[in-house]
Amino acid sequence: MRNKTRYRKKILTLAIGCTCILILLIVRLSYLMISKSEYYTDKALQLHQRERSIKAQRGKIIDATGEILAGNITVCTVSVIHNQIKDKEAVIKLLSDKLELSEEFVRKRVEKVTSIEKIKSNVDKAVGDEIRSANLDGIKIDDGYKRYYPYGELASKVLGFTGGDNQGIIGLEVVYDDILLGTNGTILTYTDARGVELAEWGEERIEPIPGENLCVSLDRNIQSYATQLAYQAMKTKEADSVSIIVMNPQNGEVMAMVNVPEFDLNNPYQLRENETENEETEAENEESIQTSATEMMSEEEKMKRLNNMWRNGCINDTYEPGSIFKVITAAAGLEEKVVDVESSFSCPGFIVVEDRRIRCHKTIGHGSENFLQGTMNSCNPVFVTVGLRLGSDRFYNYFEKFGLLQKTGIDLPGEANTIMHQKENIGLVELATISFGQSFQVTPIQLITTVSSLINGGKRVVPHMAVKTVDEDGNTKRVFTYKNDKQILSEETSDVLRGILEEVVANGGGRNGAVEGFRIGGKTATSETLPRGHGKYISSFIGFAPADNPQVIAIAIINHPKGTYYGGTIAAPIVRQLFENILPYLEGIDYN
Repeated sequence: MRNKTRYRKKILTLAIGCTCILILLIVRLSYLMISKSEYYTDKALQLHQRERSIKAQRGKIIDATGEILAGNITVCTVSVIHNQIKDKEAVIKLLSDKLELSEEFVRKRVEKVTSIEKIKSNVDKAVGDEIRSANLDGIKIDDGYKRYYPYGELASKVLGFTGGDNQGIIGLEVVYDDILLGTNGTILTYTDARGVELAEWGEERIEPIPGENLCVSLDRNIQSYATQLAYQAMKTKEADSVSIIVMNPQNGEVMAMVNVPEFDLNNPYQLRENETENEETEAENEESIQTSATEMMSEEEKMKRLNNMWRNGCINDTYEPGSIFKVITAAAGLEEKVVDVESSFSCPGFIVVEDRRIRCHKTIGHGSENFLQGTMNSCNPVFVTVGLRLGSDRFYNYFEKFGLLQKTGIDLPGEANTIMHQKENIGLVELATISFGQSFQVTPIQLITTVSSLINGGKRVVPHMAVKTVDEDGNTKRVFTYKNDKQILSEETSDVLRGILEEVVANGGGRNGAVEGFRIGGKTATSETLPRGHGKYISSFIGFAPADNPQVIAIAIINHPKGTYYGGTIAAPIVRQLFENILPYLEGIDYN
């Protein structure tokens, strides 16, 4: 009897346990079916969804005249869906033939069991249409966009280029990437358990949002002519490189920025070797040798040379400015009233500072001269004297006041800073050499920006490219603003300085920069590169017009010219020729 009772208790316990488990399962199932139904429905759909990206159209870069400097062309992305392929060999043959890929490469991807496998992107639209027209199951052709630069090399180091993912790499393309990029769209299709698309379900599309179009201050016409002059100078003077910047000194808008040799924006990974725009194509055997040499390079070496080719010398590199810096010394001296136009000086051909004999470029000396004549003659002893009168403390304070110790803030990547002595390390000799533009380094963009600020009435400007963005209908989306109102020099001193620099061009060392019918101001420079004694020079000239109300300023820099290397002889004519062409072109602009 006891065994029978025990047996019934076990059955009852088991029954209760099973009932509890069943109740728990019912509760859990109810929870999943009711409370989590939406979640698991989405999960089920995801298992049967195939998602493909639709590239957004990148915003254009448009110059000041409305010309497109960077646009887009339609290309295709070719992919395969393994489970939808019915004739594998036909697919492999078609894709390898049309895409010019090896059969082994295509086969590997066609046989790969994935939801979707990309074969090739940035395929020419015509080729994509040919593949599409074959109507082979399992091949997907999606249209997209690829960056295209209609003017090839023009402003290459300013505009920059994009990578395979349509993102900016250098230049304006990377600085304004977020604005230009846009938002990609998607295509959603549905498949059964085998991965075969369900035609009756159709497809869902989320349309891409195009990027905003960037309007810049660059003027294609000015940029083109400046580039032509730069290549011409580089070839005739056998120079390493030539840089030209053209800017509006009143508001900092950059009209042109040239660094030759440039590179092809539509083929930015092709290295250039000792080429200029005007050189003829080399013989085929020489090209093959060069190609072999390129192939033998390590990836590290090739990348180093590419980075050097892409480098924008106007903002990334510093150099000793030479006598153009005398404009800054003159401005500080005039403002502090340690000198005026009629101040008298005597130049025997040198000046002794402590134990250092610093010579003038005219070794027999200029004799007796006033400050105006000393500037026209670009006399070193005159400017050393002005610098010594200022003293290191006051002079250094003007470096800060004029903005020379900070970056200009230009909207391009990689701007270098001024390389200057620490204030406490500026002795009399250092002060003397700084006064005429040696023993420190600045970037070309810093130099032209500072001079602009000194001759425009004394207001520091921010050099820039971007003006505004617009949509495809031309409606303004955003306007870029810059702080161009910091007074760094009195208007009176600025007016005197303009008059002095006009005389430099009219009757002094800058006469090769004069343009008939226009009032031009300017300053020449010739500086020897370090280490000194190797016979390598940098020749430059900065000029502006009209001299009484500057609306355009330009600087030309020739690096390591062969033969004659004086800035007044070889750099000033570049700016003169530039002005002869662009000043009539700009005359129609309302300056007021």
